[in-house]
Amino acid sequence: MKEEQIEKLRGVVRDCVSKHLYSSAIFFADKEELKEWDQCLSMLGDARVDEHGNVYDTKDCNVMYLDKDGEDREINISSAICFLRGRAYEALENRAQARQWYKAAINADPLCYEALECLIENHMLACEEDLLACKAEYYHQCGEYHKCFELTSILLEKDPFHLKCTLVHLAAAMELGNSNELYLMACNLVKDYPQKALSWFAVGCYYYCIKKYDQSRRYFSKATSLDGTFASAWIGYGNAYAAQEEGDQAMSAYRTAARLFPGCHLPTLYIGMEYMRTHSYKLAEQFFMQAKTICPSDPLVYNELGVVAYNMKEYNKAVLWFEKTLAHIPSLSQLWEPTVVNLAHAYRKLKMYHEATSCYERALTLSTRSLSTYAGLAYTYHLQDNFTAAITHYHKALWLKPDDQFCTEMLSLAIIDEGRSGIDPKMEFR
Repeated sequence: MKEEQIEKLRGVVRDCVSKHLYSSAIFFADKEELKEWDQCLSMLGDARVDEHGNVYDTKDCNVMYLDKDGEDREINISSAICFLRGRAYEALENRAQARQWYKAAINADPLCYEALECLIENHMLACEEDLLACKAEYYHQCGEYHKCFELTSILLEKDPFHLKCTLVHLAAAMELGNSNELYLMACNLVKDYPQKALSWFAVGCYYYCIKKYDQSRRYFSKATSLDGTFASAWIGYGNAYAAQEEGDQAMSAYRTAARLFPGCHLPTLYIGMEYMRTHSYKLAEQFFMQAKTICPSDPLVYNELGVVAYNMKEYNKAVLWFEKTLAHIPSLSQLWEPTVVNLAHAYRKLKMYHEATSCYERALTLSTRSLSTYAGLAYTYHLQDNFTAAITHYHKALWLKPDDQFCTEMLSLAIIDEGRSGIDPKMEFR
């Protein structure tokens, strides 16, 4: 350790002694270690904090804790006390108060990294308040899972102990179905960090990826028991139930996550998905709109709004939401092919056949083996009385799935319709 660092530590010690905080330091360390949060708040007093992080209504005996003056090597007592209040309220699951006290800690000392970390990691900030943005998280949110995985792999090579990056890496690997990577990550994490919730979350991700949902639930549950403020574990727990269509348990997990993490839109989004699965479209739409308010940049939210609008036969709204989905995607990939197909379906319902055909063709550039795309394109041509093109695409659809009832019946009708109308020599073959 350098001499200047040693001198700074000595300065911190002298500062503690000069403020006569011996018993307070011992008390707070003891209460925090023993998790006696109610007693901790009682000793801290009756101070209040507003939404902007301003502390007021403090008693005279507590003024000494709010002294912001001092040299840069001194402990900022105000920031430390505010941060400790936040920790106590968070442990008591009073998220609103915890959020405000963490903000007060940052106001008192902008270098209070612990308070900022609690706000970010526990999703206590609304989107517009976020101060840090991770490129890998951005790629993950936009559905660019390959780019996300590549970036997190590079970052973890440089810093294998970057746990926040590890979480994004696990999420990307799960989306890509990379069970081998999940297995290796889970083994290493459990070996290195057996007491961390992230390690058991990784095990849950592996079992979820290989579709062993009972085991995945067990490990997601273990992660939440180790850290009740781990949002991803709660969501994974709900997803494992949802994968087996156990809606009540899934909703319970999502609601817990939504209550604990008001700044995270994913629990609200998944609640909406569960309502949509049970055909409660109005309720689903309400939750999707809440998710959009929390995170207006997630294309998946707009996609779900489009799907629910389509199911409610509100095709103009569906077109609007699907177009917004595509507008929020940096680059189209096969992942978003269903969105393009859904947009084409909505255009077809509105009898905008040219736009529908264009979207179906666009979808085929993303995935050449999609039954629904060929069937939708064939049906659109059929509605336009372009029977030859319709027959061609019905055949392509049946080549992918020979026993498809819709395409089989519509192919027969298209052949009959073409026979009745006669063959147009100008008809374009596709």
